[in-house]
Amino acid sequence: MGIIHIRVDDRLVHGLVATMWSNYVGATRLMVVDDATSENQLVKSSLKIATPAGISLSVLSVEKAAANILSGKYDNQKVMVIVKTPVVLWQLYEKGVKFNLINMGNITYTQDKVKVARTVSVSPADVEAIKNLTEHGVKITSQLITSDPAEDFTELMKKTGINL
Repeated sequence: MGIIHIRVDDRLVHGLVATMWSNYVGATRLMVVDDATSENQLVKSSLKIATPAGISLSVLSVEKAAANILSGKYDNQKVMVIVKTPVVLWQLYEKGVKFNLINMGNITYTQDKVKVARTVSVSPADVEAIKNLTEHGVKITSQLITSDPAEDFTELMKKTGINL
């Protein structure tokens, strides 16, 4: 089966992901893809603690995640991929990992970002990655929790003046 859900959430594995989203999508593995996190043993340990019992966790660099996915390593699992930014997803896509749907959950606002949805703000690099992904047919939705309706993220971007 492989990848069953892709979520952008700069908090990575936390309460909503660990309890709500992983159960909702039926994940058997959470895969955090982030170069810096993959090299930080303390953060990796805290992510492991946050991962529910019975669900495996991988914390991988973009390069390693792409190689593992493309080799078929996770084909018999139900993998929920979690990244901090859409930029990482574009990097995976460029390496040959294909997918057609992304859930924008949370990207914290900072001064260099534009608030697009209640819990999602994007940087210029995020906008470029989103543009590239949508040009390749990837649909992007915004949905914080499972009971929220999924909204078309590109339409939300247009409402805030960001044109792709």
